[in-house]
Amino acid sequence: MGKQKDTAKVIKANKLQEGIYELWLETKMAVDAHPGQFVAVYPKNQATLLPRPISICEVNAERTAIRLVYRVVGSGTTEFSGLKQGDTIQVLGILGNGYDLSKAKGKKVLLLGGGIGIPPILEMAKQCQGEDVTIGLGYRDGNLFLKEEFDAYGRVIVATEDGSVGTKGHVLIAMDELEKTEGYVPDVIYSCGPMPMLRGIKAYAAKHGIPAYLSLEERMACGVGACLGCVTKTTKVDHHSKVNNARICTDGPVFLADDVEI
Repeated sequence: MGKQKDTAKVIKANKLQEGIYELWLETKMAVDAHPGQFVAVYPKNQATLLPRPISICEVNAERTAIRLVYRVVGSGTTEFSGLKQGDTIQVLGILGNGYDLSKAKGKKVLLLGGGIGIPPILEMAKQCQGEDVTIGLGYRDGNLFLKEEFDAYGRVIVATEDGSVGTKGHVLIAMDELEKTEGYVPDVIYSCGPMPMLRGIKAYAAKHGIPAYLSLEERMACGVGACLGCVTKTTKVDHHSKVNNARICTDGPVFLADDVEI
């Protein structure tokens, strides 16, 4: 179907915890939605020129609606948090390149999400049903949004920065503990989270000689390639620009770890 603008209808809007909200949007673009992709949501406030890129957390079974789970960080997302069932909103999508699901087939899969990078991992977990899936989730504290939903799709390991639940520290510390206690090493990693976490995953994957897919969505601003605020260095020269750069929103947000310098 390609990229298009649609008037989406709000079918559910909830506060999941302090500062974290969900939106279920009825939209025809749900047909083409895949894990790791995102949409650009337009605020109604005309003073806010650019849309807000938000990753797709989930797609319903009928593929008629998408779920967005986001953190309120500014005027645009503050406006979205006030939406109610029956409201409409302009959405551009589906955007970006998602995770390569074919690499998970028959493999020992590790899904890693950190902070607001946790929501896009949920649809990936659903798509990996039937595989050997371990899910590592990193939170700031004991407010474990979405954790119970992940329990249905694999073994869930939790890490919290304050140590209130699970392993104290970031999620890679929990993975190191798992390797030491069980000898667990995955065949492939799919991840989304803050840049320090992704750098750690890149190093972890290189150490074990396994492929890792990183979603760099944290770095996106406009989401449509207009602002050039999300350029990242790559290991390959772009054949158009002749430089080692890629725009995360249009060339990603998902990259193979070996292909980006972060």
